[in-house]
Amino acid sequence: MICFPNAKINIGLNITGRRPDGFHIIETILYPIELCDVLEFVENENTGDEDYRLNCTGIELKTAPEENICIKAYKLLKKDFDLPGISIHLHKIIPVGAGLGGGSSDAAYMLKNLNKEFRLNISNKKLFDYASRLGSDCPFFINNKPVFAYETGTKFKEIDLTPKGNYIIIVYPGIQISTGHAYSKAFIKKPEKSLQETVQLPLEEWKNVIKNDFENTIFPKYPELKNIKKDLYDMGALYASMSGSGSALYGIFDAVPEIKMSLRKYFVWQYKI
Repeated sequence: MICFPNAKINIGLNITGRRPDGFHIIETILYPIELCDVLEFVENENTGDEDYRLNCTGIELKTAPEENICIKAYKLLKKDFDLPGISIHLHKIIPVGAGLGGGSSDAAYMLKNLNKEFRLNISNKKLFDYASRLGSDCPFFINNKPVFAYETGTKFKEIDLTPKGNYIIIVYPGIQISTGHAYSKAFIKKPEKSLQETVQLPLEEWKNVIKNDFENTIFPKYPELKNIKKDLYDMGALYASMSGSGSALYGIFDAVPEIKMSLRKYFVWQYKI
């Protein structure tokens, strides 16, 4: 079984409150994009002492195999189902620690495709529950459609958002930002209008009304990110933003832009929506 776990971007991110348990209340739009990893697994009873073998290529992962989120997904289902041993090959293309959800997508696709390959007959709702145990972004990739995410970012409402004909540029400068650190420095402020409303405005108006609150605290510490966002606007972006807690940034364009020389030293990816 081979599949292609895709990334996502956040369109806007408002930190609107904090719960008594310490978790922040947010609202954001999660939008799937076609930047993908490659995930393959095959049945293999000769895995040795463990029930799995894991081979990773592409971007280097510094976690031990047992800490890999694909292995965690496999073990989660194996507790409830009689799964055979498997060999897994994960080829990482989505930048790590970039706010693009690559790890979460890998885990969700592992759940979905184990269910499909071994005919486990797990409902979509139950897959969603399993995914929520692995990480806050994981459930999004079960249905993999644009959603308005709210509360702690784990409750979703599907949203009609298809900016067809536009181009997306992703820029990742190789800076890894701790989500926990980003939240610890975040300001809490409820916007005048919810993202559910503002995202329905013409794309040309987004830059005036849709913000990522993490930029307020992360840009002063990493001015390089602020400069990348400026470069994207200088290239003609209709809208540019950091995705999640970063450090990847993206721009949405109405035509294929010429990449500035200052950005060509980074990981840059583009496609037409």
